[in-house]
Amino acid sequence: MYDAVFISYNEPDADERYKRLLERYPNTKRVHGVKGIHQAHIEAAKKCYTKMFWVIDGDADLLPEFNLDHKVSEYDLDCVHVWRSRNPINDLVYGYGGVKLLPRRLTMNVDVSSTDMTTSISDRFKAMPFVSNVTSFNTDEFSTWKSAFRECAKLSSKVIDRQEEGETNERLKVWTTRAHGRFCEFAIRGARAGMEFGLSSGSDLRLINDFDWLQERFHMDEMNDTI
Repeated sequence: MYDAVFISYNEPDADERYKRLLERYPNTKRVHGVKGIHQAHIEAAKKCYTKMFWVIDGDADLLPEFNLDHKVSEYDLDCVHVWRSRNPINDLVYGYGGVKLLPRRLTMNVDVSSTDMTTSISDRFKAMPFVSNVTSFNTDEFSTWKSAFRECAKLSSKVIDRQEEGETNERLKVWTTRAHGRFCEFAIRGARAGMEFGLSSGSDLRLINDFDWLQERFHMDEMNDTI
């Protein structure tokens, strides 16, 4: 019913995930290697022709019971829809890394200077109740650290529009204290560094969308850990 786009950057298993996605949805488009979260989503919107379009992240493993078949009413064509995702490291289940259904026109005109892209597209947002995927961001040391850093910087700085403080604080606590599985130590380190960055009054939160800067920050964190 709606166009679908798989957005990947440098996720190690992205090609295999896209292949599996094509087996279920052969017409799924792909945006790969575009720098910047906002810019990648704008490019995705440009590839689409339907009023709404699906976005599946490069580290998303769709659950077999989840289908890209949601129909949006005319009233909700300007609304961002985000499904829930399961975090493989700390078992949190919420919108982080979940499948998104976005209004095409508004996505093309998103403010590229905003910190949290998803909540900046529209002033209308729906958190969908079902789990769409596992967000398998723990594929290597940097990807794990980067994902935790970005999310905890946003949570601690309270920049996500319409967030509930108690819920946000609980998620932040879990990110910074609970981890298991592959590269779990990098998730904890990234989460704590991101929380510290988000709480600092002098931090430019726009930097969390700059992957080159994140790479430098990761190396600094690695050096400090060995001293």
